[in-house]
Amino acid sequence: MVLFVKDRTTKFGPKGIVVKIYVFKSESDGLSAFVGDPSGSELPSQFAPWQPSGAIEMGAAPPHNFSRYKIESEIKLRGYQLWRLKREVA
Repeated sequence: MVLFVKDRTTKFGPKGIVVKIYVFKSESDGLSAFVGDPSGSELPSQFAPWQPSGAIEMGAAPPHNFSRYKIESEIKLRGYQLWRLKREVA
């Protein structure tokens, strides 16, 4: 497998696939984020502090039926993808 690195932190495999997606949660806003950087250095500071909450290996499905292709596209474009689950109405 050939890997190349964007900004020395995000690792991409063949065909530009993100090798590992890291999941972070904002302590201040209830947001979550997918990033390609294990340190979360590209996450927006206005929602800091960010805490790591997991990782998705290459080939594994993201949670909540999110599209891995769309997540990887946003990581390549912005360095991260923010998301939030809708609250259930009682």
